[in-house]
Amino acid sequence: MSYRNATAYLDSLVNYEKKTLYPYKGSFKLERMREFLERIGDPHRCLRCIHVAGTKGKGSVCALAAYMLRQHGYTVGLYTSPHLSDVRERIRVLSPEAKPSGAGTGYAPDNDFEGMIPEEDLARLIGGLRPEIGAFSRVSTRGPLSFFEVYTALAFLYLKERAVDFAVLETGLGGRLDATNVVQPQIVGITSISLDHTNKLGNTLAQIASEKAGIIKSSTPTGLVISAAQPEPVRQVLMSVCGQRGCRICEAGTDITYSHVSSSPAGQFMNIGGAFGSYENLFLPLLGRHQLMNAAVAVGLVAGCLKASAVGAAQDAVRKGLGSARWPGRFDIIEGRPAIILDGAHNEASALALAQTLRSFVRTGNIILVLGISRDKDMEGICRHLVPLASKCIVTRADNPRARKTEDISRCLKACGMRDKAVSAQRVAGAIKLALKKASLDDTIVVAGSLFIVGEARQALAATIGKKT
Repeated sequence: MSYRNATAYLDSLVNYEKKTLYPYKGSFKLERMREFLERIGDPHRCLRCIHVAGTKGKGSVCALAAYMLRQHGYTVGLYTSPHLSDVRERIRVLSPEAKPSGAGTGYAPDNDFEGMIPEEDLARLIGGLRPEIGAFSRVSTRGPLSFFEVYTALAFLYLKERAVDFAVLETGLGGRLDATNVVQPQIVGITSISLDHTNKLGNTLAQIASEKAGIIKSSTPTGLVISAAQPEPVRQVLMSVCGQRGCRICEAGTDITYSHVSSSPAGQFMNIGGAFGSYENLFLPLLGRHQLMNAAVAVGLVAGCLKASAVGAAQDAVRKGLGSARWPGRFDIIEGRPAIILDGAHNEASALALAQTLRSFVRTGNIILVLGISRDKDMEGICRHLVPLASKCIVTRADNPRARKTEDISRCLKACGMRDKAVSAQRVAGAIKLALKKASLDDTIVVAGSLFIVGEARQALAATIGKKT
C-alpha cells in the first residue's frame, strides 16, 4: 500500500474530530477497542506507559515528559492528538542517539516534530491492519472502528515494533471511554480541567473530572497520580477516585512546588521543588505562566516513574530535557516584523491564559487577531478574553466540518464591542495574507481559537514567509 492510499483509507473512517453532533457514550466503546487489539495480538500490553488526561496542557505535559525521558537515555514513544499539519505528528519516537534536526533559516514547520513515524512505516502498518479491520467489522456487534481507534492501534503496533522503553500517551476526548484507556499505566497525569466538550462529558466540572479520572486504575505500579492544581470540585473527584483505586495524588503547587524566575521571548526560567527533589533555574522554551504548572506536572511524572524503577531523575537530564522540548502551536512566536504568535487556545480558560501571556509580551504596536473557532466550543468565552486586546480582527474558518461560520463569529465580535474593525476571510491562508497586509512592522499578529486554525496557518506561513533550509 502506498502512503497516499494509506492516508486516503484513514480518511474514509468515521472521524469524531470532524463531527460535533454524535452520542458520546454510544460512539465511544472501549470494549470494541479491546476486542480489536486482542485480535491483533494486544501490542499495548508490552508497553510501559505514562498516561495523561485533562482539558488543557496535556499535550504540553506529554511532550515535556518525553523529552526528559529521552535525556535519561531512554527511547521514548510519544502519542498525541490532534495533529497540526501532518497526521504523522501524532506518533513519534525520540531516540537518545538522535540529534534534533535544525530548522535552518526562515520558517520551516516540518522540522518541529522530531521522530515522526516515516511514511513507509505508516503505509506498511495500515496495509497490514486493513484486512484485520475488515474482518473485525464483519463480526463485531459493537459497530465499526473509528479513525482514532485505528490510529491508536497503529501507534501501539509501531511503538512495540520500535521497542520503546516508555510510551507517553495523551488521551483524545475525555478519558474513561478513550481508545488509549486500554493500557495499564505506570503513572497517571491529570492536567488542568475546565469546561470543554460539555455536550459530551458533562455540564459541570465534577462531571468532566469523572470522565477524565477514568484513566486512574488500581494496581498502577507507582501508585501515583500527578495532578495540576485544580478547582475544588475537580479536586474532590480526583481525591475520591484515587482513594477508591488505591492511588496517591501529588498536586502541582502544593506537593510539587514551582515558581517563575524570569522570561524572554525565547522562553522562561523556573524553579521546581517539593516531593521529587529541587531543580533550580530550569529553562522552559514554552511561554505562559500556565506552562510552569505543566512543567511541574511533567517533572513529577518523570521523577515518580523513574523513582519506582529505582533509577531516580537526574538533574542534568531534567534540565536538558525541558530545555530541548518543542511543542508547536502553543504561544509559538515566529520572529520577524511583524511578529506572529500561534496559539491553539480553544476554550475560555485557554483564551484567558493566552490573553494574560499577550499582556506580558506584547509591549509595542497593535494586535491583529486572526480568529477561527469550532462550532462546539465556547465562542463567547473565547471572544470575551481575546477581542479587547485586538485593534483589528480577521475571522476565518478551518477546512473542517466542525468549523464555525465566520458570520457567527463576526456577530459575537460586535457583541464584544468590535463593531467596525472586523473583516472575514473564508480560508486561513487568505486570513494570514490579509493580516500581513494590514500589519505595520511593530504590530503583532495573533492566530488563535483552534488547533485546526493554527495547523493551517503554519502551512500558509511556510508558503508565504518562505521555507529556507
